[in-house]
Amino acid sequence: MAETPRQLPLELPHEAALSRDDYLVGGSNRAAFELLERWPDWPSPVVVLAGPVGAGKTHLVRAFQDETGAAVVPAAELTPHSVQTLVAASACVIEDAHLGIDNTALFHLLNAARQAGKTVLITSRTWPASWKISLPDLQSRLRAATPVEILEPDDDLLRRVLVKLFADRQIAVDQGVVDYLVVRMERSLEVAMRAVEAIDQEALAGRVKITKPLAGRVLENVHKGQ
Repeated sequence: MAETPRQLPLELPHEAALSRDDYLVGGSNRAAFELLERWPDWPSPVVVLAGPVGAGKTHLVRAFQDETGAAVVPAAELTPHSVQTLVAASACVIEDAHLGIDNTALFHLLNAARQAGKTVLITSRTWPASWKISLPDLQSRLRAATPVEILEPDDDLLRRVLVKLFADRQIAVDQGVVDYLVVRMERSLEVAMRAVEAIDQEALAGRVKITKPLAGRVLENVHKGQ
């Protein structure tokens, strides 16, 4: 019997839902979610949000931005000239400080935000002690910041994330497939996103239903491709 011909899957438009209402809360991210929900009633004007890649920091930042009107800038793009523009917003978010950050610009930002009564959220995969901060006064400012951590998702959260990711693509997948993936995949939201995309593409290309064997093959390739 001839094999069913594979077809080139069309990239149909779909958007990941990144609003506050779409943010899934579990034990691994509850502290971070609840702290940002309390804004501007924070324990300190500066909060450092740390967590591994794929833990959901970006989604949380986008939800925070939508709710507060915060200005968001990658740490690598922070300069002394951008400080006043950032402080003019209701709040400021600096993303991915672990990739490197201008010490002088960050120091000026924290000072300007304090004088203006504004808050600053800094995200990173690591804590400030590993950022190679050379200014003693900046080190002191960061030690006074409120730390909050997002951990790798537990099984329950990962299960709900997978269902959401398939739903974002308008796919109603069998719960057995989701359970199959949860017990076999790395505890990473980034891996979950890549796995769902690859499974969708494979099913479209083969014009077949998403099953456990298909999901298993694709997941193995996703893990190998890391």
